[in-house]
Amino acid sequence: MSTTTVSTPASADRPAADTAPPRKARRRGESGPLASLASHGILIAASLIALFPVAWLVFLSLGPDKDDYLHPGGIWSKMTLDNYSFVLQHTNFFHWAASSLIVSLGTTVVGVMVAATTGYAVSRMRFPGYKKFMWLLLLTQMFPIAVLIVPMYQILSELQLIDSYLGLVLVYCATAVPYSAWLLKGYFDTIPFEIDEAGRVDGLTPFGTFVRLILPLAKPGLAVAAFYNFITAFGEVAFASTFMLSDTKYTFAVGLQSFISEHDAQRNLMAATAVLVAIPASAFFYFVQKNLVTGLTAGGTKG
Repeated sequence: MSTTTVSTPASADRPAADTAPPRKARRRGESGPLASLASHGILIAASLIALFPVAWLVFLSLGPDKDDYLHPGGIWSKMTLDNYSFVLQHTNFFHWAASSLIVSLGTTVVGVMVAATTGYAVSRMRFPGYKKFMWLLLLTQMFPIAVLIVPMYQILSELQLIDSYLGLVLVYCATAVPYSAWLLKGYFDTIPFEIDEAGRVDGLTPFGTFVRLILPLAKPGLAVAAFYNFITAFGEVAFASTFMLSDTKYTFAVGLQSFISEHDAQRNLMAATAVLVAIPASAFFYFVQKNLVTGLTAGGTKG
C-alpha cells in the first residue's frame, strides 16, 4: 500500500496577525507624533509671546499722533514714517548714537580685558586669598545703584571725569567686570591645564600662554562676556543721566527721556526712537551669536 503525503504551505499554519508588517521600533530619545506636535506648539507660542512686544512697538511707531496708543486700531489707515524722519532730523539722535557706541564699545573692550585677565588668574594661579577674592567680586554685585551713585559721583568729581566718556566707561566696567570675571573663570576652568604646560615647554611666559593659546580657545566665553558688557552699557539709564550733563553726550537710553515732559509724553516719537535704538544692539548680537550659545553653556560644566 502506498501512502500519499499532502504538504500544506507553511503560511497556512501561522496566525493571521503574523502577516501584518512589523512596527518601526522607536529609537531611544525619539518622541512620538503627539509629543512632537505639542513641543512645536509650545515653541511657536513662546516665540509669538517674545516677538509681540517688538511688533507692537514697531506698530505704534507708525502712528502719527502721540495718543494713537490709546486707540491703536486707527493706525492702520494713517501709517507713516514721519516719526522716524522727525527723530533723525530734529533731535540729537546721531549725537546719542555716537555717545552710546563710544561708551558701549569702550566698556566692552576694557571690561572684557580686565575680566579675562582676572578670571584666568583665579583659574590658573593659586595665590593667597584667591577664593575670597572671587567672593569679594560677587559681593560688589549686591549693592543697588541708588547706593553707588553718590560715592561714584564724588570719586568722578575729584578725578574731573564728570560729563566725560571715560568716567562713564569706568563706572560701567566697575559694575560689569565682577560678573564677567566669574563667567570667564568658569570657562577657563574647562580648558585643560596641559595647554598651559605645553606653552611653558615651548618657552612662553604665562602672559604669552594666555594671549596666544588660551584666548583663541575661549572665544565663546569672551563673546558672552562682550555681549553682557555691551548690553549693560547700552541700556543703562541711572548712571548716564547722573554723570553726563551735556545733551550731546547723552546715550540712547537717556535721550529717550527728552520726549517726556512734566505734563506730556510723545509716545509716538519714543516708539520710533526705541526701534532705531534696537538696531545697533541687534547688529552686535548678530556678530557674537555664533559663539553665544556655546559660551553660555560651556562655563557651567566645571566650578
